[in-house]
Amino acid sequence: MAQSHRKIFIFSAPSGSGKTTIVNSILSEGRYPLEFSVSATSRSPRGNEKNGIEYYFLSPEEFRQKIDEGLFLEWEQVYTDTYYGTLRSELSRIWDKGNAVILDVDVMGGLNVKRLYPEETCLIFVMPPSVEELRRRLEGRGTDSQDKIDMRIRKAEQEMGYASQFDHIVVNDTLEDAICKARSIIEDVLK
Repeated sequence: MAQSHRKIFIFSAPSGSGKTTIVNSILSEGRYPLEFSVSATSRSPRGNEKNGIEYYFLSPEEFRQKIDEGLFLEWEQVYTDTYYGTLRSELSRIWDKGNAVILDVDVMGGLNVKRLYPEETCLIFVMPPSVEELRRRLEGRGTDSQDKIDMRIRKAEQEMGYASQFDHIVVNDTLEDAICKARSIIEDVLK
């Protein structure tokens, strides 16, 4: 596996599906030539977040300028002046090392990247076992109000409607099984 891997693995899922846990588990194993793509944001750093590690922190003006210059692979405006996106330069940075890229983006962002890089992109949708289980997980976190959980559930139901457009669906019923399934997809694509 020493050769260059010009592949993009995109993980998308409704909030609470376990996508981040699955991605972090696979990356921490260090088995594959994979590197996580650092996203850009126009929000301020939180806690000990460092530029270039957790995010590339840009001002809203810098973010909009990079959008205008076509420097983003995908981006979205979440709130007024709060943007998130993937810089095209991240693909080059990771591919130049001979690694494949792992992206954690929303459903529409994933589908847009697939349109831009149809041969290189492998779309993986992490599906909760059910909407009821998703609600239970979100409530179990204890981080969101009931209104926010209801909003996340509505968004999740909408996002799950796009799952059939993904290359693979990984149902996260049991975390270990979901990690194994995602790992085997990556192995197959890298062969």
